[in-house]
Amino acid sequence: MNMALKQLQLSLQFGDIPHAARHRAALPRHFVARCIRHALALDAEITVRIVGEDEGRELNKGYRKKDYATNVLTFDYAQEPVVMADLVLCAPVVAREAKEQGKALAAHYAHLLVHGALHAQGWDHETSEADAEEMEAYEVEILAGLGLKNPYR
Repeated sequence: MNMALKQLQLSLQFGDIPHAARHRAALPRHFVARCIRHALALDAEITVRIVGEDEGRELNKGYRKKDYATNVLTFDYAQEPVVMADLVLCAPVVAREAKEQGKALAAHYAHLLVHGALHAQGWDHETSEADAEEMEAYEVEILAGLGLKNPYR
């Protein structure tokens, strides 16, 4: 992937989260922008919001009818000519998963930022096994370009 990186207008927000300093340290603005830009096929305007368990659960229940907080939610509003989306990452869920999977918090956030950015561009892993495999392979390629290991191993 030696194409030029796309332009990104990024808004990075932190809600009311436990251990906020740890999450802010894992998510410096330049890191968040770099992760997302590596996943973009078009220029984008993206808001990334880091939330606590209550806000994450409320959003997942309200929009996906699933009564639990999930690691990342993608709200995509436009895919052309500019990708416009909100990515909502639930800090306690991300931290728990990173610990369970033996990953650095920043590396897990990187994976979820890439994953969410791909969803914002129309990628979907829930449509078929083939789509899931294609999306995973692309995520692995993007993360390798960021110097990160395969998150699925």
